[in-house]
Amino acid sequence: MCAALVVYFLVLGRTGITLIGTGTPVAVALGIGVLILPVVGVWAMAATLRAGFAHQRLARLAVEAGMELDVSQLPRTPSGRIERDAADALFDMVRAELEADPDNWQRWYRLARAYDYAGDRGRARETMRKAVAMQAESAT
Repeated sequence: MCAALVVYFLVLGRTGITLIGTGTPVAVALGIGVLILPVVGVWAMAATLRAGFAHQRLARLAVEAGMELDVSQLPRTPSGRIERDAADALFDMVRAELEADPDNWQRWYRLARAYDYAGDRGRARETMRKAVAMQAESAT
């Protein structure tokens, strides 16, 4: 996927340079706009990869510490997702653990996972960012 994006960015870059090379004002403006897209794309891809690697590191550390959430016994819908009531109960349990130990990055990691299982991806990402920052701070 990343390789395909890199090729796409290169094609966009070449197209932007070609448009600028024509010298007409509209083509130059369009070329500059096209050149901005690969820059934004590379930034987004790098940020996504960086976050993914950080999340994988936290997952590995949580497993090593025995802190990964075990959802294997929770009831599932036919599509394989955890049933809403079970996910909500899991979330309540994990939130109570966090309230008892709010300075532990592993508790924040578990809360992020619980948000994800409950279907709240936005809060899951936000909470995972906090867990990553806390873990990095505790490692120094």
